[in-house]
Amino acid sequence: MHASRPFLAFVSALTLALATRADITLAPLFRDHAVLQCDKPLPVWGRAGAGEHISVTFRGQTVTATADPADGRWIVYLAPVAASTQPAELTVTGKNTVRVTDVLTGEVWLCSGQSNMERKVSQTLNAAQETATANNPLIRVITIKRRESDTPLADAETTGWQLPTPQTAPDFTAIGYYFARDLQPRLGVPIGIIHSSWGGTQIESWISAATLNTTPAFAAVTQRWQKTLADHPAAKAAYDKTISARAAEQAAAKAKNAPPKTATYPYIRPPAGPGHQDTPSGLFNAMINPLLPYALRGILWYQGESNAARANEYHALFAAMITQWRANLGQGDIPFYWVQLPNYKNNAKADATDWAFLREAQAQTLALPATAQAVTIDIGEPDNIHPLNKQEVARRLALIARALAYGKTVDYTGPVFASAKRENSALRVTFSKGADGLTARGKPLQSFELAGPDKNFHPATATIDTATNTILVTSRAVPDPVAVRYAWRNSPDANLFNSAGLPAAPFRSDDWEQSSQ
Repeated sequence: MHASRPFLAFVSALTLALATRADITLAPLFRDHAVLQCDKPLPVWGRAGAGEHISVTFRGQTVTATADPADGRWIVYLAPVAASTQPAELTVTGKNTVRVTDVLTGEVWLCSGQSNMERKVSQTLNAAQETATANNPLIRVITIKRRESDTPLADAETTGWQLPTPQTAPDFTAIGYYFARDLQPRLGVPIGIIHSSWGGTQIESWISAATLNTTPAFAAVTQRWQKTLADHPAAKAAYDKTISARAAEQAAAKAKNAPPKTATYPYIRPPAGPGHQDTPSGLFNAMINPLLPYALRGILWYQGESNAARANEYHALFAAMITQWRANLGQGDIPFYWVQLPNYKNNAKADATDWAFLREAQAQTLALPATAQAVTIDIGEPDNIHPLNKQEVARRLALIARALAYGKTVDYTGPVFASAKRENSALRVTFSKGADGLTARGKPLQSFELAGPDKNFHPATATIDTATNTILVTSRAVPDPVAVRYAWRNSPDANLFNSAGLPAAPFRSDDWEQSSQ
């Protein structure tokens, strides 16, 4: 049955009338207690009735705009505003008025990635004490709730901006909160943290479709996802059968007041398929796009665990994502800092190297401007993919921000490999930066390896030359060394530090294929 033309005309006219009368709405980050970025042009946007005239007022400025006649979208740009701890009101007026109260101006950082960024304050070291003392009203955190979409969305569901209290802080992103807590008293300005992450996710889910289509890994990503979709019905049926059997067994055991044979854990992850967080571009569409182009100081990223099996793809994807996010934000090369993956056995394979090559892919991305990484090879937990010491991770990120984003004189990096040169039967390792006061923490240097022309690596002895801040590496098993590696395992014993107590990043001098051990 087909609708009549008069009816369709009526529906069209009604839709237009409703759009014309639509109330003003603001993008999801413009809510009470917000922190707006200081010293940068401030975009403010939302929706209103088609063609509606809008005025935005904040801290003595009033800027006007006209909503798009097709979809009611509007955006204005306020002139830069100085940082201030004094709250103000952001007012948007048209046919109705929207007031956003208790708005501060300061430093705003977006935190994104997978589970180690998502990990809560309540899941870290000394959680009870950390939450009990959370009371700094100049720190504000807003969390973007999990969602996936096949198309870019304009809106996102959030927790709203929250001030840290013993009641709210337990659910904050630990790294984001500890990062803000370190910076705020040093800078003396409000700090806003926008948290948008999802555990167990792959980097391709955080990249727009247009960008993903241009990456060298696009064909492989697409092929994998098409196979996942094709396999999903059978995988979902098997999953449902397993869950049903487990539930039935547990119910029967409960009825007999006996322990079940199968424990509730380990957790069985539902298979990927339509609507899953692994959908390429799905998380960018739903959890990043709605935040654009909010003014930011920078971005913090902690992700890579879910891509470790395909480290050869990661550098291109990571670089493409950073470049794309910066372009979408329209604020130039804003700082982008990440956490290099820590030491972790990855299913008890301590001598495997998949995580080592993923770390290398992360480090290769330092070729992009205004990037840096916090090395954590010494503070992971070999048997725990979610190490508890998020405070130190955040401190190292804050050191980077203080030095690079805020121009403070502070040590922020450990030793960074520069070269390895032959000296008789040894290789001398030099560093490009961070090598002042090289030291072996706790015991002689560990985790150095040498290889000869056969490309087989053997354990090596490494000695610090304090006069030159270099390291001499030798091995009786390798009389003709051509390559050196340090901490090139999933969970190495990495104990090379500098005088600032910062660890050396894992490195290798060779460029052999990933299969070389």
